[in-house]
Amino acid sequence: MLLSQPKKPTFVLEDATVNALSLSGSNFLTSNVQVTVSTRNPNERIGIYYEKLDIYASYRNQQITIATQLPRSYQGHKDITIWSPFVYGNSVPMWPFLAASLGQDLNAGAVLVNIKIDGTLKWKVGSWISGKYRVNVNCPAFLNFARNAHGIADGVGIKYQFAQACSAEVALS
Repeated sequence: MLLSQPKKPTFVLEDATVNALSLSGSNFLTSNVQVTVSTRNPNERIGIYYEKLDIYASYRNQQITIATQLPRSYQGHKDITIWSPFVYGNSVPMWPFLAASLGQDLNAGAVLVNIKIDGTLKWKVGSWISGKYRVNVNCPAFLNFARNAHGIADGVGIKYQFAQACSAEVALS
C-alpha cells in the first residue's frame, strides 16, 4: 500500500473582538480578546486528530495571556473546523521595555498582537493512526484603535475582521 505525504492543515484568523487591553501600574497588562480561528484539512484521504491545542496571545514574542485549551477533535478529509475561544490575562507582568513599547503602541492607536496555537496532532489513514506531530501556528493580528472624544486610542468592544492566513509548522514530535 502506498501512503501519500500528508499536507499540513491551513489556519486562518477570521476575527478578534477586543473586550479589554490596558496597562496598569508600570508593567502589568490586562487583556480579554475573543478570537475566531478556522482550520482546513487539505488532504483527500488523510484525517487529522487534534490531540492537544493551546491558544494564546503574544506581543513581541512575550506571551500576554494564559493558554486556553481548544477541544480535542477529529477533522475529516477536506473538512473545516472553527474555534472561537477567549484568550485573556489579568495583571500579567511584562518586561519593562516591552510594557513601555506597548504603552507607546496603545497611545498611537495601533498594536500588533500574535495569536498563537501550539500543540499536537496525529494523521489518520484508513484505520492506521500516526504518532504525535508538533504543530505551531502564528496568526498576526494588527489592531488599529479609534480615538475617542478625548483623543485617547480606545479599542475596547471593537470587532476586527481579518480573514488572514496564518503560518503553520508541523514536525514529528
